[in-house]
Order: sequence, then structure tokens, then C-alpha cells
Amino acid sequence: MIKGDVLGRMGRVAGDSGPERVLVAASFVNRVGNGLFNAASALYFTLVVGLPAAQVGGALTIAGVIGLCAGIPGGHLADRRGARVIMMVALAVQAVSMAALVLVESWTALTIIATVDQIAAAVGGAAWGALVARVGGERPARFRAKLRTFVNLGVILGTVGAGLALAADTRAAYVTLILGNAASFALCALLLLLLPRYPVLPAPPRQRRWPVFADRPFLAFTALYGAMGLQYPVVSLLLPIWIAEHTATPRWAVAALFGVNSAFCVLMQTRIGSRIESPYDGGRAFRTAGLLFLLSCPMMALAAYAPVWGAAGLVLVAVFVHSLGEVWESSACFALGFGLAPDHAQGQYQGVLGLGFNAGQALAPAILTTVVLGLGTTGWLLLALFFAALGATGPALARWGMRTRPQPGAVAEATA
Repeated sequence: MIKGDVLGRMGRVAGDSGPERVLVAASFVNRVGNGLFNAASALYFTLVVGLPAAQVGGALTIAGVIGLCAGIPGGHLADRRGARVIMMVALAVQAVSMAALVLVESWTALTIIATVDQIAAAVGGAAWGALVARVGGERPARFRAKLRTFVNLGVILGTVGAGLALAADTRAAYVTLILGNAASFALCALLLLLLPRYPVLPAPPRQRRWPVFADRPFLAFTALYGAMGLQYPVVSLLLPIWIAEHTATPRWAVAALFGVNSAFCVLMQTRIGSRIESPYDGGRAFRTAGLLFLLSCPMMALAAYAPVWGAAGLVLVAVFVHSLGEVWESSACFALGFGLAPDHAQGQYQGVLGLGFNAGQALAPAILTTVVLGLGTTGWLLLALFFAALGATGPALARWGMRTRPQPGAVAEATA
């Protein structure tokens, strides 16, 4: 009886229905594998395979750029053929390509295999978005918040596992991490077999083939989403360099800050995200995120002018505020990204949204390390104002988007 109660509580934490729990479990397994691989991939190809770092970076850049173009047609295919099927195929391709990486001995082989993997990842990401929209149930915001919580937890656990393997620093350890990621793709695909076969939703009559490209509010949101995404590398890239070069904070504090950021996002995502349901809620949450980043970035800059423990405390508070902004931002983007997309074209819309986000992430390192670090404290202040200005557009964007959505009565009439 006690065991049944415990399992029941665990099920309710993961989701309110069977399909929700299946998708949460599949996403969790997938992100554990990502955590295993991401921490070890560059070291494996440079230290074990022996490729120059410049060649590894070039191969991954080529693969990433080509993969960017696959999300939109992949999402459209998911809308027309079923998101579950397309996502399972993409996961199967990733399982094979990831396992093939252990056979890589040249730059050409790495480029080809990594490109196949990135194309499948983009297609699977768009299909995943469409599948999330179908599985969400009566409380989609609550489900999406729980899903992101377990995704973040999966990355954390995978990264911890990668750290243990990296400590061994042997070829066998690196290969185990890569094959572990390949196995996570395969297991994720098998778990999706437990989902229902959701029927394909027909497009309304006289609907254009690519409605997303005529949806100006959504395209505007995609651009804002990609730009606001610069906040993610602030903690993972910009702040560690700033701490090392401009503050008296001990270097080990960088790892502690990563832990604070990850743990806080895991603990607060469901509590905050479950309340942000409509696009209007998303617009206001986007503004709140911008204001929180407006506070966190100057605090990070001021750490350069404080003594050692004062700097550590200031950075800790700044990361806490920034993490809170990250939770509000991700919840806002869920509400707007899914809420503005029509049900029959979720895959196509999520493909465009993924393209915008990934393009922003590709540009982020260059922008943050040259502009912000180059200007020092002034750069931090400009970055804070940039985030606040982006967030301020959220409510107006939500109103514009909802004003241009088809009214329920018009949709029903057109369908009839």
C-alpha cells in the first residue's frame, strides 16, 4: 500500500496523465544522454582521436549551420505525417549517428556524421514541439513546466556522470559516454511507442502551405526569442570569464554557480511556469524576465570592484536573480510559442522558433565575448538594457499576436 502511494505521488509529479508521464520520461532519458555527451565530445575528438581543435570546431560549425535549415521542413512533415512517427525516426537516426562517432578518425568523417546528427536533431526538435502540444492536456502550462523541470534535471545528472568518466580520462571512458548518449536516443524512441497514435489535424480550407511565413507576429516573436536567448550563455560562458579575469572570486566558485543556477531552475520551473498559461500571461512574463536581467547583469559587473568574499556574495545573488529571470523567460516563451501557433501547424511553427533560437545561440559567443567583455562594465550595462528593452515588448507582442489569430467562430465556420 505504501509502495503504491509513493509510486502514485511520483507519477503525479511527472505528469497528470499516462501520455504526459511517457513524454516526460522520454525527454528525461534523452537529456541525460545529452549531458553525458556534451561535456566530453570536444575532449574526445581532440585528446583521443587527435584532431586539431580548429578542425573539430569547424566540423561542428558546418554541421550546426546545415542542421539549422532542417527544422522547418521537419516540423511540416511532423504536422502532415504525425509528430510521434517523425520524432521516433529522428531519434533512431541520432542513435545510429552517435554510435558511429566512436569510429571517427578523420575530419571528413566527423563532419559528415555530425551533420547527419544535427539534421536529425533539428527535425526531432520540431516534432517534439508538436508532440508536446498534443500531449499537454487540459493544463498545458503545468505540463510544459514539469517537462522542462525534468529536462533540466536530466542534463544535470548526465553532466555529473560525465564528470566521473572524465576523471578517469581514458579512451574507454569517453567511448562509454558517447555510446551512453546513443543508447539514450534509442530508449527515448522506444518509450514513444507507449504514446497514443494522435491523428493528424487537417489544415483549414484555403490554408496556405507555409502559414508561418505570413504570420508576422510570430516571426517577430521568433526574433525576440532568439535575441533574449543570449541570457543563457551569460552564466555558462560570459560570467566564468569575467570572474576569472576581473574579480578576486576563487575559480572553484564557477562550478558552484553552475550548481546554483541549475538547481534553482529545477526547483522553481513548475512553481512559476504552471501559472503562465495564455499568450497574454507569456507577454507579461517576458517583461518580468527582462526586468530581472536588468538587475542581475549590473550586479555581475559590480563584482569586479568588490573584495574577494564580497564579490563571491554579489555574484551568488546575481546568479540567483538571473536564474529567476531564466525561469520567467522560458515560461513566457512556452506560452507564446505554443499559444500563437495553430494546432494543425505546431511542428512547422516550432521549427521556425527553433531556427530563431539556435541562430541566436550561434551568434551569442561572439557577441558576448567581443562586445560585452570588450566594453567591460559598460558592456554589462548595455546588455542589461538590451534585455530590459526586449522584455518590454512582450505585452504588446502578445496583444498583436492574439488580435491576428483566427476567432473560434470563424475557424468552426471555415471547417464546416
